[in-house]
Amino acid sequence: MARILITGGAGFLGSHLCDRFINEGYDVICMDNFITGSPDNIAHLIGHPRFEFIQHDVTNYTYVAGDVNYILHFASPASPIDYLKFPIQTLKVGSLGTHKALGLAKAKNARFLIASTSEVYGDPLIHPQPEDYWGNVNPVGWRGVYDEAKRFAEAMTMAYHRYHGVDTRIIRIFNTYGPRMRIEDGRAIPAFMSQAIRNEPVPVFGDGSQTRSICYVDDLVEGIFRLLMSKENEPVNIGNPDEISMLDLAKEIIELTGSTSEIVFKDLPADDPKIRQPDITRAQKILGWKPYVQRREGLLKTLEYFRTKLNV
Repeated sequence: MARILITGGAGFLGSHLCDRFINEGYDVICMDNFITGSPDNIAHLIGHPRFEFIQHDVTNYTYVAGDVNYILHFASPASPIDYLKFPIQTLKVGSLGTHKALGLAKAKNARFLIASTSEVYGDPLIHPQPEDYWGNVNPVGWRGVYDEAKRFAEAMTMAYHRYHGVDTRIIRIFNTYGPRMRIEDGRAIPAFMSQAIRNEPVPVFGDGSQTRSICYVDDLVEGIFRLLMSKENEPVNIGNPDEISMLDLAKEIIELTGSTSEIVFKDLPADDPKIRQPDITRAQKILGWKPYVQRREGLLKTLEYFRTKLNV
């Protein structure tokens, strides 16, 4: 039976990956230090015969007994509110944490997949963003702690692949949403939904014209699975090209919730990307992957989760 280690496994994405690989018949080792992850996300897996949890900070020496066939490195703060609160930890998990996880992959002869991000493209000058675009990133800006941590992680991953022969994968994840996002996550969809459900003012940054392309979590997990099982070592974008402005997204969520909330405008954060849309040509060609969940369907599923969390 194949064994898989998922760092950051108690986080939003990590916990969905734990579910997927349990369902696929793998033995899953979930590793998390709960800086941003939550025990609630994996509570349903505790006691499962093929699930093991290790509370550990992957920036420290990391040891796992026995064989490990795959390592998915998803440990990292991932929302602006988190990596601005934990800037040093964000840089450490992208650098030291990636180094430790790659070292373990080398020792175990395991296939390694790094969760990178569309943030490596920064505030892009090319639209949509293909994998061969090198990005437009401010290394000393507020967001630089996350952007550069992920860019370093990609470089380290390729170095281990080229120098040590580790079988590696790099996924560049675009904005993803779904159940198990934290209410106080700070990202647009949790913020808009929680405020709309409570009939509170919904703040939109800038004039709301900045865009994001949002992908439902089930589609993303399918893309991750396919990439892991492929032979592709170069970076691959996984995201939904369905692009929407933040103002239109806020309006749509207010409408879906039946809320009386009003939209209020706030100053745009520094270095906030104005546009974001993945070019998924490589994913379609190499993995045969594309997203299927329509935005309204995904938002309704997510809304149900937030209503439950907020007891509304």
